[in-house]
Amino acid sequence: MPTYKTLETSLVHAGTPEPRIEGAVSSPIFCSANFESKGETSYQDLGYLRLNKSPNHLELHRKLCAIEKGDAALVTASGMAAISAGLMCQLQPGDHILVQDGLYGGTFTFLTEDLRKWGVEYEFVDGGDPDSWGNRLRKNTKLFYLETISNPLTRIPALEEAVEFCREHNLISMIDSTFATPVNFQPLTLGFDLVVHSATKYLNGHSDVLAGAVVGSTELVQKTLHLQTHLGATLDPHACFLLNRGLKTLSLRVKQQNSNAAALAAALESHKGVDRVYYPGLKSHPDHERAQSLFKGYGGMLSFETNQDVDSVFRRLTIPIVAPSLGGVETLVTRPAHTSHAGMTPAERAKVGIADNLIRVSLGIEDPDELINDFLDALS
Repeated sequence: MPTYKTLETSLVHAGTPEPRIEGAVSSPIFCSANFESKGETSYQDLGYLRLNKSPNHLELHRKLCAIEKGDAALVTASGMAAISAGLMCQLQPGDHILVQDGLYGGTFTFLTEDLRKWGVEYEFVDGGDPDSWGNRLRKNTKLFYLETISNPLTRIPALEEAVEFCREHNLISMIDSTFATPVNFQPLTLGFDLVVHSATKYLNGHSDVLAGAVVGSTELVQKTLHLQTHLGATLDPHACFLLNRGLKTLSLRVKQQNSNAAALAAALESHKGVDRVYYPGLKSHPDHERAQSLFKGYGGMLSFETNQDVDSVFRRLTIPIVAPSLGGVETLVTRPAHTSHAGMTPAERAKVGIADNLIRVSLGIEDPDELINDFLDALS
């Protein structure tokens, strides 16, 4: 397989089978649950769809490796499938993990309700305070889990220090990089062991696929594949096709979303209907300097607290769609207290700073001036 020098070229061409299947420029969808045996002796090598063996899976795995600079990759049926399998396959009952505070609500609930039932202990730490991490270590600590940009307050942990800390203490470093995307940041190049994505979001980018991805070393990804095979969270070949197609325009989309988010954040910060804006591209953001040193772009996600009635603001917006999820070509708005973090108690949300009047915005690729005017009108 050829290698390409740039991310943009890799997004379009990496992973394409050689020779092309019957010369097809766009690979066909392989709607086959099984494939003819070729003398395989290992179960994991069998040509069975649940084992991620369709040509659609293999092409997608090669592309993900190329854009994240990983040795191996795995797609799953959802982002939570990638997160849960990626965590569970590394851990055993009695293990302990460190977790950055302010996580996505689904991950928070999985840790606090499900993983705990299986005998794994966890402890939340301040991702931006490396000096405090050592005090939380135990003899049975095995893994440190972080998010590149936290959901929904867009906090950025001390990523370089986290990699050094994990190496020093022989911990697996695992990071959810959904918000950043490989366009803005590639965690494996910094030294992280495993990166996960909700590919439903930016990687696909068109709000029509549910998918996840795990990328890292061959050893760690194979462990994840072994568990995911038994859990059965395999991505359908048609979803693989759509995700592969979406990835081809990832760079174009994310750059426009970066630009739109920066423009909207600046406009909101000076509006009397807004109390606070959370966006790493703003100098007022507590992690702005860290983002500036690590990222190529600040991302397409922002949140803001309004002093107006949230439901009234939503009703007055004409372009953004009030809907959960993020990362698509259309701008979406949601209220984290009622959606992504509804599984947390009010006290738990208050502890991590998620207010009831917080609005999260996933910027699409619409015209920035038209978007900004729509938000300003809705807040007037």
